[in-house]
Amino acid sequence: MSLLDKIDKENIPQHIAIIMDGNGRWAKSKGLDRAEGHREGAASVRKVVEAATKAKVKFLTLYAFSTENWLRPEEEVNTLMELMVYILTKETDDLIKNGIRLQCIGDIQRLPEKTRNTLNSCIEQTSQGANLTLVLALSYSSRWELANAVKAISTDVKNGILDENSITEETVSEYLTTKDMPELDLLIRTGGDIRISNFLLWQAAYSELYFTRAFWPDFDEECLYQAILDFQKKERRFGKTSEQLAKENQ
Repeated sequence: MSLLDKIDKENIPQHIAIIMDGNGRWAKSKGLDRAEGHREGAASVRKVVEAATKAKVKFLTLYAFSTENWLRPEEEVNTLMELMVYILTKETDDLIKNGIRLQCIGDIQRLPEKTRNTLNSCIEQTSQGANLTLVLALSYSSRWELANAVKAISTDVKNGILDENSITEETVSEYLTTKDMPELDLLIRTGGDIRISNFLLWQAAYSELYFTRAFWPDFDEECLYQAILDFQKKERRFGKTSEQLAKENQ
């Protein structure tokens, strides 16, 4: 029996984000080149996207490439960019068939032209997908995002578009790359490290956190379902007491 059958269909996290960590260490543990780890990790993306669709998750955000990843060896960065082009080209038809809409957050102007053009083409072709929105965080970091939001807010205040005294938390959210997405419910990190590595810092303020030692290439459908089951065991109080929640749910 799949763990999917144990999931409460009335309590599905609507927005899940994953830090896909461990490709390189997975490859090293098997005596393989790091590139093989990334290729195997791409296969895990397909499995997890399919699993999220079956579970009726609405938004799945994957941390695919951080701004810090540009500091990696040039050969590895080039391999990742080429792999991205290959996967996007190969998977576009299936994304359309399965009603999956692709979106992207991050500084995509830093991506190579071929990668950027392929990404934009896939986004356009899948724009009508209604079953799941798959968001790739590419050339993304939360500090980059927040700095850009501050610049945009400052510009709008200077130009009289925004009153500085009216700025609220909701205002800040409207200037983030995730402004059209639901609140982040569940943040998953694979690979064993317990940190969120400059990923969705603002959005993760009240999300549930799930850490697993499994390397990303080993993270499959059942692993995702286990994370959702763990999420469903949590009492999400958002600063309130258990007693207050009990009264509200009466």
